[in-house]
Amino acid sequence: MLRNGVKKLTLQTSSAAIGFTSLLSAPDFLHYSRDHCTVYKVLEACRLSSDYKAASAIHTRIFKLGYGTYPSLVASLVLTYLQCDRLLLARKLLDQVFRLDFNVLIVNLVIEHLMGLGEYGFAKKCFHKTPVGDVITWNLMIGGYVRNSRFEEALSFFREMLDSNVEPDKFTIASVMTGCARLGAINHALWVHRLMTEKEIELNPILSSALIDMYSKCGRIQTAKEVFNGADHSDVSVWNAMINGLAAHGLPFDAIAVFSKMEVENIFPDSITFIGILTACSHSGLVDVGRKYFNLMSSHYSIEPQMEHYGVMVDLFGRAGLLEEAYAVIEAMPVEPDVVIWRALLSACRIYQKPKLGEVAIANMSRLKSGDYVLLSNMYCSMKRWESAEGVRELMKKKGIRKIRGRSWIELGGVIHRFKAGDRSHPETEGLYKVLDGLIQQTKLEGFLPQTDLVLMDISEEEKEGNLNHHSEKLALAYGILKTSPGREIMISKNLRICHDCHNWIKLVSKLLIRVIIVRDRIRFHRFEGGSCSCEDYW
Repeated sequence: MLRNGVKKLTLQTSSAAIGFTSLLSAPDFLHYSRDHCTVYKVLEACRLSSDYKAASAIHTRIFKLGYGTYPSLVASLVLTYLQCDRLLLARKLLDQVFRLDFNVLIVNLVIEHLMGLGEYGFAKKCFHKTPVGDVITWNLMIGGYVRNSRFEEALSFFREMLDSNVEPDKFTIASVMTGCARLGAINHALWVHRLMTEKEIELNPILSSALIDMYSKCGRIQTAKEVFNGADHSDVSVWNAMINGLAAHGLPFDAIAVFSKMEVENIFPDSITFIGILTACSHSGLVDVGRKYFNLMSSHYSIEPQMEHYGVMVDLFGRAGLLEEAYAVIEAMPVEPDVVIWRALLSACRIYQKPKLGEVAIANMSRLKSGDYVLLSNMYCSMKRWESAEGVRELMKKKGIRKIRGRSWIELGGVIHRFKAGDRSHPETEGLYKVLDGLIQQTKLEGFLPQTDLVLMDISEEEKEGNLNHHSEKLALAYGILKTSPGREIMISKNLRICHDCHNWIKLVSKLLIRVIIVRDRIRFHRFEGGSCSCEDYW
């Protein structure tokens, strides 16, 4: 409703300022503005039209009318000034607000509103202006950072909370566990779990689920199983966390075994349970098993498939090369397929070189992202259709779309070390490149040939090989080898899917160094050991 109201108010932004100014000076404004929701809509329209003069006039009236402690209005005013590049006015507003009797409840609501809008920087400023916060204030900051994918900031704030002698509660711990999970930071994870035990914070279904998810995402699936086995099984969320963790690790039969145990213990699965089971099947190519569970959803459990379930089925068939069946799922959907579903089909079209169907997917994607253009361009490149690929790249340039850069990170001694392809910014660059060059020579002597056909550009083979050698996961692995003792397990996280060249190279490195190497990419976990991978080269 609010968005509709804002749209109506901003149909003609050029006349918006005139309308608001006349409204502000009208005799009946006091009566009109007693409804703070209406004032909020007007402020939002000011923000969208970058009309700081009208916002400034409303600012004055807000405080005269006693609305100065309304969190939504304060946050909207701050954001309006930021939108109009009036940082000084935004700071003055916060100073003005905190000179009032601004109790902690109001502070918490303002912080929550700012975090919800993604303005974590100003939420932090607001927090530091608060004379005395409570555990809820800290939780809003930590949880807000996690929801905005600022995981290291969340952990930093948690440490600051502990140093301030504010006792964390179960909500604090759940947010911090989520941050550790998303980072894949096992040292932080172990510390948080230990802290929870020391402070005698009792496990409930939310914390048990978060704990299982954290260990799963940090590569410790066995520890996740141990937590699950000792947890209260009465809530479906605990089962879902375990099934989804097993799916991410490519353990479909373990996931199915947990599902079967659910039935024995009379725990009714929900839609999330089936996303986990179907994902487990998709990651392992279990097409018939996946089809069976998809049908069971509605026939046996009366759960109607949602968008996510159709998306996993498209992915399941697409990965297996059954592109016509994947497309049939899309055509039979009772709802309009979203961009994620078309992207899954496009990805399969690239792998199996089906450009015509790929173009159908592109034509149906209303919100194209850089990865979608790259998939189409790469599909053309893999077929050596350089002109078509160049056309896609030119279109990206015209629309100002940049390719998402691959990034990898590794946690060592509680510190996160980040790398991007060809990175030379790390303080120990010289040492890690020396290790990497040595590994490249060793693997070549063992017969490894870089898959230069995967470098989808019309350049020389030598240039392609150089490009492959310095992928971010290789840099992270080299640094891990440089800084750890022989035989120690190494875990790396990556924001994109690992490429085939790096996958095959790391398999050989695990054999040569007699090491377990775990890579968590955007899709799943890969456990490399003795020259093979847990995914069995299907991902």
